[in-house]
Amino acid sequence: MVGGLDKVIYLPAKLTEQLGYFKEAGVEVQLLSEPSGAQAENVMLAGQVDGVVGFYDHTVDLQARGKCVESVVQFADVPGEAEVVATGKAGTITSAKDFAGKKLGVTSMGSSTDMITRALAVRNGVEPSRYTTVKAGAGPQFIASLDNGGIDAGMTTDPTIAKLTSSGKGKVFIEMRTQEGTRAALGGLYPGSSLYMPCDFVAQHKQTIQKMVNASSRH
Repeated sequence: MVGGLDKVIYLPAKLTEQLGYFKEAGVEVQLLSEPSGAQAENVMLAGQVDGVVGFYDHTVDLQARGKCVESVVQFADVPGEAEVVATGKAGTITSAKDFAGKKLGVTSMGSSTDMITRALAVRNGVEPSRYTTVKAGAGPQFIASLDNGGIDAGMTTDPTIAKLTSSGKGKVFIEMRTQEGTRAALGGLYPGSSLYMPCDFVAQHKQTIQKMVNASSRH
């Protein structure tokens, strides 16, 4: 299950499939899509899929809740996300210090966009209880939320970021698509997209998992 097949941050999974690398490695992989990493995670925990292409931070969160999950392929060391503000409100929200009292969009509650938004707020002296978290989804749903005032700002990925900035509807004010921007925002690099699976599944299918890893790691 991929936390959004149309997101640039998860492009490696689709590329690996379309370039025939899974097939060449001798493994049959079916890619499914859910709009958010949190939803994809829940489908995996329910046993409906064997793994998730999503954010590494979910493995940390799940381990803390007693669920053994591990990343077998790490695709990125940055989130590949940005905090975008509606252009008309760009003067009132210029950093995470301005989060208080605002409506902030995330993909869904418990998603990586939610976790990172909370981290940004706390790092800048704003308790998460002081802003309103809004489930804004991604793509057209996120754009509509920013456009109609449902959210003042929010965290999203490309191609949504590119559509908002090119149309003039949104402006990036926290950049985490680059190593430099990620370090500035979070104090260091932040492992992003990965392929993670339940520990027992990995242990039981070592050869198959290695084939998946080999295919996903090709350049």
